[in-house]
Parts: sequence; structure tokens; C-alpha cells
Amino acid sequence: MQSLVSTNYFFTGQKDFYRGKVRDVYNINDQYLVMIASDRISAFDHVLPESIPYKGQVLNQIASTFLDDTSELVPNWKIAEPDPHVTVGLRCNPLPVEVVVRGYLAGHAWRLYRDGGREICGVKLPEGLKENDRLPEPIITPTTKAKTGHDEDISFEELRSQKILKKKQIETLESYAHKLFQAGSEKASSQDLILVDTKYEFGTCDDKIILIDEIHTPDSSRYFYKDTYEAIQSKDQKQRQLSKEFVRQWLIEHGFQGLEGQLVPEMTPDFVDNVSNRYIELFEQITGNTFVKRDYTDINETIITSVESFITNNMQGI
Repeated sequence: MQSLVSTNYFFTGQKDFYRGKVRDVYNINDQYLVMIASDRISAFDHVLPESIPYKGQVLNQIASTFLDDTSELVPNWKIAEPDPHVTVGLRCNPLPVEVVVRGYLAGHAWRLYRDGGREICGVKLPEGLKENDRLPEPIITPTTKAKTGHDEDISFEELRSQKILKKKQIETLESYAHKLFQAGSEKASSQDLILVDTKYEFGTCDDKIILIDEIHTPDSSRYFYKDTYEAIQSKDQKQRQLSKEFVRQWLIEHGFQGLEGQLVPEMTPDFVDNVSNRYIELFEQITGNTFVKRDYTDINETIITSVESFITNNMQGI
């Protein structure tokens, strides 16, 4: 199957280029970003050797939809979506933290709790919880954004005392994160899903904090199926979920957690196809829309044409 593994374009007004684990980001005149969601997939801070067809389109279109839906609640960076894999928006100065909101005890938080931890990022957790139990109320667990290696948990108090963020910035991040998580939870519930946890990234633009990057995608969020949650939880079984966690679990089962000396297991065509289908399933579940697979024929030329057309029509003088 075809996929968009990487890009290497040069757009009008382009100043520089950055390749992340999943996204290729183009700086246009230090004012705008052209963010291209590739079909690469990462886990445990490693880009996996096989790409996932349609994954980039899924991520870009879910994020684009939620950016539009929440723009009146929280200001964000998006200007337009000129291509199924591409979003164009404001170039901001990223804040050096990821804001993780958790409504349930799952993933990283569960692993800490299972190993005896009863506090995460300065937030105390009650005794007697099981994996995937609902928390008394959503909690915010920030992490530092590491340039290499794993991100590290940090409390808001530590962010303030270490002068990483100012008090007013922290208050704004808390308010924005809770608003976004509430909106995402309500949307998920309307589609018979549960938004379990998610992460948000923020930046400053003209000294104003705004939401950047993606929102409520399967790469940044975890979802459970609402209709079977209670029955499964009462039996202490694994929850049915739509997220990238199933990829992490598959890697763990095959002896890979990103640790030194570990090798990424072979990703067979059947496994790649399964991951692609899971991403498409999430798109349809969370948006309520039918996913329309893009045509990969001449995809590079198509992206260049659409982005250049947008620049010509909307960014005169750059």
C-alpha cells in the first residue's frame, strides 16, 4: 500500500524546515507554519520502520475538525487545511511543556500507580483504584518536552519554582486544558466513546497563549468504547480502546519498549493494515463522518500545488 513517508519541499517564502517524529513542518517567512502529517508512526520515542497508510490524513483531519470546533473556547493556531495531510497556521513560540489531562487511570499513570506510586505531577491519587478506573475528577499532569529521550513528569509548582512558566501562564494553561478536555469528552460521549486522556501543546503568539499542534487524535489521546466500559471494568478485563496504545502494547508483547539494546519487532503487512484500519475506525467513531481515502497518486505534486495556491491567494508579499 502507498503512504506518505516523508517530504522535502521548498515553498515560496520558506525560511526553514523541521522533521518531527510524525510531522514535517515548514516555516513560511517566520509568520506561518505548513504542517504536513506524514504516515510515519512513533512509539516509545522511536519512529517505527513501517509507515501506516492514511494515518497522516486521519490525524490531520481529526485535529483540523477539533481545532475548528473548539476555536471559540480556546484560541488556536489553525488558518486553513489546503490538503488532507496539511494544515497551515500561525507560527508560534512553543511553551516547553506538554499538558496531559487524565480522566481515567490508564497508560503511563496506571503503570506508575501499579508500581506503588500514589502521586503524579504533584497530584495525589486515592487508594484502591484498578487499571482504567475513572478518576474522581480529571487531573492535569504536565511533562517537559525533551529534545532527546523520554519526556519527564513535572508539577505546575515545579514549573513555576524553576521559572519555566510564569504563574499567569500556568493559570491560563489549566483553564484552557480543562475547557478542551470537557469539550472533547462531550463530543466523544455523543459518539458512544470515552475520552480517557489526552495531551495539549501551547505556544505564544504576540504574547498570547494559543493551542498549537494536534488535538484529540489517536496519537495524542486515548478513547474507550462507552457502551461496554462498565461491564468490562466490572470483570477486570482489558478495555476496548481506540488509540495508539494498542501499538505500544503490541511492541511490549514483542519485547520492545524503546530501551537500549532492544530491537523493533517486524511489522508485517497484516499488522500495518490492521493499524491503518484502526486509525480509520477512530476517525469515523469520533467524528461521525465516513472516512474518504485520499488518492496517493502524485501526492507530492498535489500537496505542493495546493500549498502554493494557498500561499499565492492568502499570503501576499511574503
